[in-house]
Amino acid sequence: MPAVTEPDVGGAATPLSPERGLAEAERVELTVDAVAPGGHCVARVDGQVVFVRHALPGERVIAEVTEVHKGFVRADAVTVLDASPDRVEPPCPYAKPGACGGCDLQHVAPDAQLAWKAAVLREQLTRLGGLSDDELDGLGVRVEALPGGLLGWRSRVRYAVDAADRAGLLKHRSHEVVPIDRCRIAHPAIQQLPVLTPSGASWPAADAVETVASTGGDVTVAQVHDGVSAPVRGPAEVREVAAGRDWTLPASAFWQVHPAAADTLSTAVLELLDPRPGERAWDLYGGAGLFAAGLATRVGATGRVTLVEAAPLGVAAARRNLADLPHVEVVSARVETALARRRITGPVDVVVLDPPRSGAGAPVVRALVDAGPRAVAYVACDPAAFARDVRTFAGLGWRLAALRGFDLFPMTQHVECVGLLLPADGR
Repeated sequence: MPAVTEPDVGGAATPLSPERGLAEAERVELTVDAVAPGGHCVARVDGQVVFVRHALPGERVIAEVTEVHKGFVRADAVTVLDASPDRVEPPCPYAKPGACGGCDLQHVAPDAQLAWKAAVLREQLTRLGGLSDDELDGLGVRVEALPGGLLGWRSRVRYAVDAADRAGLLKHRSHEVVPIDRCRIAHPAIQQLPVLTPSGASWPAADAVETVASTGGDVTVAQVHDGVSAPVRGPAEVREVAAGRDWTLPASAFWQVHPAAADTLSTAVLELLDPRPGERAWDLYGGAGLFAAGLATRVGATGRVTLVEAAPLGVAAARRNLADLPHVEVVSARVETALARRRITGPVDVVVLDPPRSGAGAPVVRALVDAGPRAVAYVACDPAAFARDVRTFAGLGWRLAALRGFDLFPMTQHVECVGLLLPADGR
């Protein structure tokens, strides 16, 4: 596809004097450098760091400053003067400066999106994880696409509601709601729902609207008020199909948003860990039990799986969906508490670690190392948190032995990865 430029929205760039910094709403011409976490690229203007959205490495753009901070500023590329060959026309009219902030990379060609995310993953593992270029080359850092393409994949969409009772999506780093006709990355069944303004929908009693299109064929709409989700259309519980099993869980419970994600992650975890019959496994931050089910199949009736989850909806879903597996125990507790207070006891051979975006943290990592498993599979949704935990493991004598990245969130800056951590001494 030929490269295209963002439309010129008017306004000339202001030459910058070395004696002063950039100001909010100021426009400046700059040349874009490497990609950075958060859907930005880095640029520098007279020594000042600028994080630029809607740009690509190597481009010359006019950028409008949106935020000024001590040591750096944020900006949007509003005019592209010299476009990258990886630039494409965004398929969504709201994927532009000042509009919806949900998609970061709609202006980036498909293969370049994968390369962008791999570059961010590699940079974080270098800067925060302490890995060398040789170590990263050995890991072969790359990000794999999932089936289904870049659009129509998101099976769970939460819309915000504005003061006029209209549902929409938020601007980047803002609470301002952007009314839209439809979300192009949403599942087709969600796009057809009468939720948004063009359908005449109004949500006077809602703070947000949650929509779900499950892999089992259920479609649900719920309105959220004061943190309570109440279905107004479709079932309160939905069926998901993954890892060779049917799963029933509340529509508001956590489940992967890409239809292929659950199978992709479960397969990757089992391939990397290679659980063996009779082994003992921990599934930490286990949710509804996706990984525990796979572990239970591999370790068999002579093995044992302990799942730890703190969210009540996740605990209830795990106990219900894994009831046919008597060698699986579900522990309702925070992982930190369960490890510190020895709520989970006995030896362990393999561990699945799937923490929230903030990562597992040093206390959890130390407790895992002390438990002495032969291997840990770390499922990470944030490269920075993952890299920090990898560094903690390394300080305790462990190494990142394998890494797989997956594009579970096309058109956005988010990336998921699964890492295999092993004791460096090979024990």
